[in-house]
Amino acid sequence: MKRFLNYETGLVALLFLTWGTVFLDRMSLVYLAPFIVPELHLTHAQVGLLVSALALAWAVSGLVFGIVSDRVGRRPVLIPSVFVFSALSWVSGIAKTFAQFFTVRSLMGLAEGPTWSTITATIEASSTPERRGRNVGIVVSAAALVGLAVAPVLTTQVATRIGWRGAFFVTGIPGLILGILIWKFLREPRLQADVAAHHRAPSWKDYLLVLRYRNIWLCCIAAAGFMTWLFVMNAFAPLYITEVSGNSAVFAGLVIGASGLGGFLWGFIFPALSDRLGRKPVLIFLGLLSAIVPLTYRSEFLIAHPWLMAATGFIANGGQGIAALAIVLIPAETAPVGFAATAIGLATLFGEIFGGALSPAVAGSVADRYGLAAPLWIASGGAIVVFLAACGMVESSPHRRKS
Repeated sequence: MKRFLNYETGLVALLFLTWGTVFLDRMSLVYLAPFIVPELHLTHAQVGLLVSALALAWAVSGLVFGIVSDRVGRRPVLIPSVFVFSALSWVSGIAKTFAQFFTVRSLMGLAEGPTWSTITATIEASSTPERRGRNVGIVVSAAALVGLAVAPVLTTQVATRIGWRGAFFVTGIPGLILGILIWKFLREPRLQADVAAHHRAPSWKDYLLVLRYRNIWLCCIAAAGFMTWLFVMNAFAPLYITEVSGNSAVFAGLVIGASGLGGFLWGFIFPALSDRLGRKPVLIFLGLLSAIVPLTYRSEFLIAHPWLMAATGFIANGGQGIAALAIVLIPAETAPVGFAATAIGLATLFGEIFGGALSPAVAGSVADRYGLAAPLWIASGGAIVVFLAACGMVESSPHRRKS
């Protein structure tokens, strides 16, 4: 038992760093946008399209390779994905036109998509039931700590000193190191229930069973709202702060980084609380709380008091808790045994298509027409969608269902 717990702890740490690196590479473009836009003469709509291209590719590959990993295992899918997306981060640093950026970021989406479903399904299956919410929350919260707190500070500081191309080279290094560690350390999850359920390979018809559950559909809607909130806010908040408020890109990186640090903290505290309080009430609260964050960046009062803006963003950012609950825990606990990655991949597909791909593109066009404040209202609306979807869900926590 002690040996298993040591492996579980090490696995949480390793996958935490890996997921954080995925988000570091994914979000680096939006934080470097104030440097890239003037050099390559990009429009706001083109920035939105770059975010959307990666998200759409991520959506498709996440579901397809989630199904593949349910059939062949997590290792054969996860390990190559980590090496490929890290290499593509380097390639981003040599792109010279919008078309080249569009191609590279689309390929990066194809490589990064499988990491989400395989990482989250692995940690969900490898955790003891009483620590499942906590462990998933810790791993998922890495997106906030590394991708939303460290990344905006790191990328803008590096870009200020050696240029935005060098920043892409720096962000590609950690993934190569972690790919080697995963190859050496990760065991294929082998739960007895999964083995019993897979005495035969499931047919394609079996995968349709996932669609019979109301929670799965509501998680798809919540995922779309969450990703609208996440990607629209992070794509256009740096531009609003620099272009409308007249502050520097470094200032924007520090303020958004503070919000990401709060997202990291709540990202594992609230999923851990959901092990006891239930998934549904915690998700309802996080949806309402997170709606505040995008609106802080357009407040003239808070712009004049940056430390207060940073504190407000820190306190209200519950986004990574939403991801852990709506895209991982609730779908995985609702779906039939052996279909966890498929359920996670399905919620991710809807989220990425509507929230990650369509919303930034629409928000970019709206910004070109109505100004950069409009996307921040769209982002806040995404969090409200999470709240509404959560209100209709059935509790999935094993502890709450037993009690």
